[in-house]
Amino acid sequence: MEEKILIEAKNLKKYFKVGASSQLHAVDGVNFKIRRGTTLGVVGESGCGKSTLGRLLLRLYDVTDGQIIYDGTDITKLNAKELKPIRARMQMIFQDPSGSLDPRKSVKELIGEPLKIYKACKNRDEYDARIAEIMETVGLDERYAESFSHELDGGRRQRVGIARALALNPKFIVCDEPVSALDVSIQAQILNLLMDLQDEMGLTYMFVTHDLSVVKHISNNIMVMYLGQCLELTSSDELFENPVHPYTQALLSAIPEPDISMRNKEIKVIKGEVVSPVDPKPGCRFAARCEHCHERCLQEAPVLKEVSPGHLVACHLCDK
Repeated sequence: MEEKILIEAKNLKKYFKVGASSQLHAVDGVNFKIRRGTTLGVVGESGCGKSTLGRLLLRLYDVTDGQIIYDGTDITKLNAKELKPIRARMQMIFQDPSGSLDPRKSVKELIGEPLKIYKACKNRDEYDARIAEIMETVGLDERYAESFSHELDGGRRQRVGIARALALNPKFIVCDEPVSALDVSIQAQILNLLMDLQDEMGLTYMFVTHDLSVVKHISNNIMVMYLGQCLELTSSDELFENPVHPYTQALLSAIPEPDISMRNKEIKVIKGEVVSPVDPKPGCRFAARCEHCHERCLQEAPVLKEVSPGHLVACHLCDK
């Protein structure tokens, strides 16, 4: 099984300096592996470190501590020159295409920019043919080639973002909430496109989102994050059928039910305030909002451990 692992995070940490001596613990000791051709969904509240984690994997941020292993190579401390060939195989689809696309460039220029940077085409004809091929792959009509991003609707703008990510035939893509800014009907189109591309090209995804119904649809495995730490990690089916951590249970209970007969189900309300991620105190990060909190939770941070085959949870309740 090990040879199928494409990317692995080992005790990954990212701290940002705040003020003179304080540090914001954005990502704090995260461990996981993603197998080739699969999708790891990462969920949690805003500010839990999901997007920072994705940027760390692509080395858009330098790592404070820990390791990133990509395709058997430790890329944690590689410099920009050493990273360049690896970055061609690791790409990102951003949440807001309006902010990630240069408004001064046409669709053709936006998609072709990575090809020019990496000198991936021998001549102009090959360059034009490759752009046309990518546009067809993501469902963009050729008539939009000379359009600018602000002239397109949200769904087409996101397709341009996906096309840019695909230009160099990557193996790993971080999808940072790629459908959260889109209408529901367009969300389904983009999700289906991403899944089709994964099947056709053997892509590996890390899919960041706060929408649990979306993450269930696209993910093989799901990691639940809270204040920079992983609280639960298991397969998509297992997480929805047997959530163990109180935080995961509360998140799942809040999913709207279309079935009228299920609308009387109990919703677990998470009370209390989110503690500050700046110089966090010892103990469980979720303790201040957990109804099961006891003395040990306030003093000792729980360790991620296996409670059933392939199901990892960080909670002292699992020790009982």
